[in-house]
Amino acid sequence: MTTGTSMGLAEASNAAIYATMVTLTIAMVLFAASFASGRRRQTSQVVAQQRAVSAGGADGSDGGVAVLDRPESSESIDPGRRLANVAMSLTWLATGLLTVALVLRGVWAGRVPWGNMYEFSISSAWGVLVVFLALSTRRDLRWLGLFVVAPALLTLGLAVTVLYTEAAQLVPALKSYWLVIHVSAAIICAGAFTVAASSAALSIVQSRREASGRQWVGPLANVPDAERLQTFTSRIIAFAFPLWTFAVIAGAIWAENAWGRYWGWDPKETWAFITWVVYAAYLHARSTAGWRGNRASWIAILGLVTFLINYFGVNIFVNSLHSYAGL
Repeated sequence: MTTGTSMGLAEASNAAIYATMVTLTIAMVLFAASFASGRRRQTSQVVAQQRAVSAGGADGSDGGVAVLDRPESSESIDPGRRLANVAMSLTWLATGLLTVALVLRGVWAGRVPWGNMYEFSISSAWGVLVVFLALSTRRDLRWLGLFVVAPALLTLGLAVTVLYTEAAQLVPALKSYWLVIHVSAAIICAGAFTVAASSAALSIVQSRREASGRQWVGPLANVPDAERLQTFTSRIIAFAFPLWTFAVIAGAIWAENAWGRYWGWDPKETWAFITWVVYAAYLHARSTAGWRGNRASWIAILGLVTFLINYFGVNIFVNSLHSYAGL
């Protein structure tokens, strides 16, 4: 591949990344605006109802209430719904753009685009979006959009501003087909763990709102109750946990091929095991009556924290055989 062609692919990949970030930013703003629109509508409805009741009491009729009972158009019922729909469409578009960016990066590098932290970061953001969109094909998840798009956008922002690295040849330890097997599993888990943590955090908030008698408005009015959110979280983790177990085992086999030993309690290996233990504890907590509910949700959030420590902390701040940040 000529130098000019190589630089052209690099520029195209970077341009696709920036286009993805712009698209996700607009989607995030629209998700937030849809929530605000719902709040304004509920406030106006409450005022109208109060006025109607007052008017009915003044003349002994219920004419004011009858006006509120007239069927309204779908747009009038939920003005934030259209904004959320557009935001979901933009999220699909952003995922497509990010896919193009990853493919171009791989063609430019002449390998899978997982050789340093920059490449794994943009791949992880892609994993988060893909898991969310795949789940959204089975159920309405517009209420979760803001809490998924925001971390994906933040990951891309860190990638391009702090972690960016020019494509280079892989170090000898990474030149293995295990790179594809091990890292692809880790990317899917990164997406699943992020979506699960977002759902777990929302379930904690929802349980507290239920206890206080308050209700969501706008698109968030479609948020399931706390128990169903907790079930949703557990199903995602039940899917991702065996995959993470496979990733850890695959990493051990890869370590034996690269360094002649399966396990050496290297910092990344240790934190991968800690993450595994935390999610195993979550699944155990879900089967234990005294630890269901918010306690289990906090464990799910802790699992994502350990995953992020394993990725950012070990790669940047710790000397490790697995330190391939490229910074």
